[in-house]
Amino acid sequence: MALSGGLLVLFIIAHMVGNLKIFFGQGDFDHYAAWLRTIGMPALHETWFLWIQRTVLTVCVLLHIGTAAELAVRARKARPVRYQHRPKVQGSYAARTMRWGGVILVLFIIWHILDLTVGTVNPRGVHGEPYGNVVADFQPDRWYITLFYALAVIALGFHLRHGLSSMLQSLGRGAGRQRERSITAAVIAVVIVVGYLSVPFAVMTGLVG
Repeated sequence: MALSGGLLVLFIIAHMVGNLKIFFGQGDFDHYAAWLRTIGMPALHETWFLWIQRTVLTVCVLLHIGTAAELAVRARKARPVRYQHRPKVQGSYAARTMRWGGVILVLFIIWHILDLTVGTVNPRGVHGEPYGNVVADFQPDRWYITLFYALAVIALGFHLRHGLSSMLQSLGRGAGRQRERSITAAVIAVVIVVGYLSVPFAVMTGLVG
């Protein structure tokens, strides 16, 4: 679970950095999107790298979900008799909502692919023009899309806040340094949330458009 989560975090960070290129203008952003399709050429055919990446990410997501389900089953088997009185669970809000946060993220990923990858639910959906598609997606009159995006990104932040700390512990990093792990995870989660939310709010406020 830690390894699959770690690979997903690396993609999330790389994807965020790519998204921020929108602040350099339409030309740079569209060129970046086109470049992604040519990575590995001529050794690989066009878009092969993207499909390899998508396959790896899909496997990581399925492994992450499957491992989470397995851990839940193990926990249930470890306590076959339910507590008559269960004391209040100690831990952060992020830790207590990991499963629901994961469900929200899976639903968001499906919508995000249909919106800005496939383009079927995007109001513009022009292939090869990602800048225009992003701008059309987060217009002020589509505030509900921006709200949904913001809620999903915040859910991602909570998920990362707990997940990163647990990942570091599982991989043997910072053993016995819970405070340091917690602070590191919180800082990374905040940076990612701010980075992702900066794009839709910049479009909505007219900074990008």
